[in-house]
Amino acid sequence: MEAKWIEKEEVHQVKFPTEDVLLTSGEKEIRFAKLEKAMLLGNGYKAKVKIVFQTTEGLRKVETTVWEASENQLMLKGDVLIPIHAIVDVEL
Repeated sequence: MEAKWIEKEEVHQVKFPTEDVLLTSGEKEIRFAKLEKAMLLGNGYKAKVKIVFQTTEGLRKVETTVWEASENQLMLKGDVLIPIHAIVDVEL
């Protein structure tokens, strides 16, 4: 299934699943490593990345700057939040 592009400002309108979309600990480790790299790119170079995430209505993709990656959520430019457990992939 292909992810539908949305604008960063639309992220607050979607509903996220309650369970983690990744099944293995290896996949989760890779996701977090990519998120940390995306955060460094965002803070150091104001570089944008593509984030693919699951919503209750299907996959979505947004291109934006990552400000912070905590254990539970990702903060994008403009104080937009995405729960880490909903993120499928980060394209650097």
